[in-house]
Parts: sequence; structure tokens; C-alpha cells
Amino acid sequence: MGVEENKKLVVGAWDMVTAGDAEGFLSKLSDDATWTFFGSHKFAGTFNGKAEIISKLFEPLGDVLEDGIKIKIKTVTAEGDRVIMETTGKARTKSGVDYNNEYCMVVTVANGLIVAVREYLDSELVTAAFGK
Repeated sequence: MGVEENKKLVVGAWDMVTAGDAEGFLSKLSDDATWTFFGSHKFAGTFNGKAEIISKLFEPLGDVLEDGIKIKIKTVTAEGDRVIMETTGKARTKSGVDYNNEYCMVVTVANGLIVAVREYLDSELVTAAFGK
């Protein structure tokens, strides 16, 4: 796939997150995808494979958030197999805490699927919303 196709895949996948289409988003991830968070918070580290991403990231998010995270993409830059997005996210926890974070995501694409995500965000805000 070319750069424009990679950008379309990644932007479309995150649009699915905002629309609440978890299955659609997951269909864009390779089975052996990795998702790495930087910083020091509950989710810091690397999740290996779609099953671990679901069980250790998406399910805990769903347990805490009222209605998922609404992502707004601010910028998209792509080169080769990498797509870099700056985004904002708006959400609210079931206990009434706002979780409005800013992200930078470096997404790697191969064979028409997302194979790696490296995500940078406000660690303190994650801890305030999701605990340690």
C-alpha cells in the first residue's frame, strides 16, 4: 500500500473508534499487532497481539468510560509505512470524571493492516481517570 492508502486506513480506523464501531476498528488490526504506551500509568508498556490489546486495554477502558473516547484528529503525517496523528480525545468516566486527553500516535501499517501503535499521552490524566 502507498502512503495515501495507509493514511486512509489509519484515519478510517480511528473514525470507527469515535463512531463506537469496535468491531470495525479491530478488523483493521493485525492479529499480532503491538500497542505501546509511553509514560508511567496503568497502561504503560506494550500489549502484544489483538487478544491482549482487547483484554488489557479495550476492556478496561470500556469498564471505566461511559461511552468510549471520541477522537478528533488534528494532524496526519505519513511517510512509507508510518502514519503519525496528533489527536484529542473526549470521554467521561462512569464516576463522572472528564477524561479529555491529547495524543500523538505513531502507527505502522503492513499488508493493509495496522501492525503497531506507539502512543504518547498525558500520563497523569490517565492515572486520574483510571487509577494506578
